[in-house]
Amino acid sequence: MSTAESVVRSHAEAVQASRWVDYLGLFILFMVLTGSYHIHGMLTMGDWDFWADWKDRRLWVTVYPIVMITFPAAVQAVLWERLRLPWGATVCILGILFGEWVNRYFNFWGWTYFPINFVFPTAAVHMAIFLDVVLMLSSSYLLTAVVGGLGWGLLMYPGNWPIIGPLHVPVEYNGMLMSIADIQGYHYVRTGTPEYIRMVEKGTLRTFGKDVVPVSAFFSGFMSILIYFMWHFVGRWFGTVKFVKKT
Repeated sequence: MSTAESVVRSHAEAVQASRWVDYLGLFILFMVLTGSYHIHGMLTMGDWDFWADWKDRRLWVTVYPIVMITFPAAVQAVLWERLRLPWGATVCILGILFGEWVNRYFNFWGWTYFPINFVFPTAAVHMAIFLDVVLMLSSSYLLTAVVGGLGWGLLMYPGNWPIIGPLHVPVEYNGMLMSIADIQGYHYVRTGTPEYIRMVEKGTLRTFGKDVVPVSAFFSGFMSILIYFMWHFVGRWFGTVKFVKKT
């Protein structure tokens, strides 16, 4: 066979080759989405998703939903506007969880020997499903931003409580009252920069007593509404199709 001869000899082979090209493109797009979402999360949220002793009732509950609603809002705008596919948020979260588990297993555990129950990523699939269901049922970006964004912030802590709850059990250790996650943090020492020696349960929100989580969750929900609006327009701008006039 000469180099100029086509590899495809029939219509069926052409269709199959076209589908393989589509599959390859979707795989590359998914990996690019996973990598960019992972970099975005690690640069803006970072340690609140790394360590179990940083998953506190105040800053973790506040920071994670606000930072992580960005890509779901943008991808929802593209997929729903162009293809009427209502699973933009879910595919984003599945991508970030896939990348995070690869990172935590090979990097945090396989390379630096942190136990998995100290470095597990935050569960957010239930939040993404809720956001997608609101968009699918309402077909309105306004309702998705208000209802879905608020639910995104409120659902984060209850969905993670079965995982994080046992690590919040109080214990007495060397005369100090600590949680199991805090004891893990003392035994598995990380970089000695100032942000790693903070006390996560100290701050102005302690004025609310035991109601720290609801206040933090409602604040993150309201902020998620604002961030959803902003990144929705980022997604619409990114998904804009323009044609150049032929001269």
